[in-house]
Amino acid sequence: MGVLTIQLPNKTYDVVIEPNGYERLATEYAPLLKTTDRIGIIVDETVHTLYSEQLKRFEQLHNEVHTFIVPKGEACKTLDVYGRAQSFLLQKGFTRNSLLFAFGGGAVGDLTGFIAATFMRGIRFIQLPTTVLAHDSAVGGKTAINMPEGKNMVGAFHQPEAVIFDLNIFETLPEREWRSGMAELIKHAYISDATWTEQLLQDEQFVQPAFDTLEEQLLKGVSVKAKIVEEDTFEHGSRKFLNFGHTFGHAIEAATNFGTLSHGECVMIGMAYALLLSEKASTLQQGEAKKFIQFAKQQGYLFDSIFEYSFETLYQFMQKDKKASFGTLHFVILEKIGHPNVMTVDESLCREVFEEMRQLIEG
Repeated sequence: MGVLTIQLPNKTYDVVIEPNGYERLATEYAPLLKTTDRIGIIVDETVHTLYSEQLKRFEQLHNEVHTFIVPKGEACKTLDVYGRAQSFLLQKGFTRNSLLFAFGGGAVGDLTGFIAATFMRGIRFIQLPTTVLAHDSAVGGKTAINMPEGKNMVGAFHQPEAVIFDLNIFETLPEREWRSGMAELIKHAYISDATWTEQLLQDEQFVQPAFDTLEEQLLKGVSVKAKIVEEDTFEHGSRKFLNFGHTFGHAIEAATNFGTLSHGECVMIGMAYALLLSEKASTLQQGEAKKFIQFAKQQGYLFDSIFEYSFETLYQFMQKDKKASFGTLHFVILEKIGHPNVMTVDESLCREVFEEMRQLIEG
């Protein structure tokens, strides 16, 4: 049984990672469900099709359950979908005493959390993730939708009542979903633990780990995030470290129109960029970026997009990053593995690293 408690100044909740985890809704969380007048399930179209039997079990938990189906992936995180979901809840008579379930991957969790944060100025919600990637996004209360100008530009901090992973769901995940999710896992390793990082880099089955080790690995990743979130709930300091690889990764994601590459695939590209930047502008040991890129290629991650967009195109998106201020970019870098920091980076250095990264990938 894998349970980790998140303890924040004004909120405490559990992250559950175990086989048959959803069964806890009918037992441990039954008292919570009794306090709600309606349950709304926000589910993406793929999950709705694949897990129709599980949805039926959710519908038996309460006498007022309403399901709202959204597009899969980042396509659900739009103003249009957000607005239609809010209207749906109003039409179905939802109130401040209602509860939402986010049943899907990280995008559905981001969308549902933002809906919950803003519907009648805030209602409760439970994260029920169906992807490995969501072990990062489902924890910590950051919710958002995308804008054409950039990723996660409109959002709020809103903590869930619980995060429940049912590992049985993961048995049906396609390889690309595993690859995307494991990118966030190795990110947690890089910012926290050199030994763990090396173990993952040496794992030939990294993108599809043995099922009996998955619970342990995900709990380890969630533990890294939990510790940082407990220290810095609203991202004023150390929580920014969780964005390692995300400034450049989000630029790639926005340039590819939120869908050509998965979030995790973009983060892997972004981590390669951040590692090279760390070598050039900080004290990270030379060769770490090359080692990482070789590892990523061996595991099936693609870097083609680094040649498909100009520096100017990607830099425009980087300037819209939420960590940018007064026209200056702030990157999470590593002084050494396990020791992250934030540094300001000017355009000339960003361009230099971009060109060197292209050469390194070609080599």
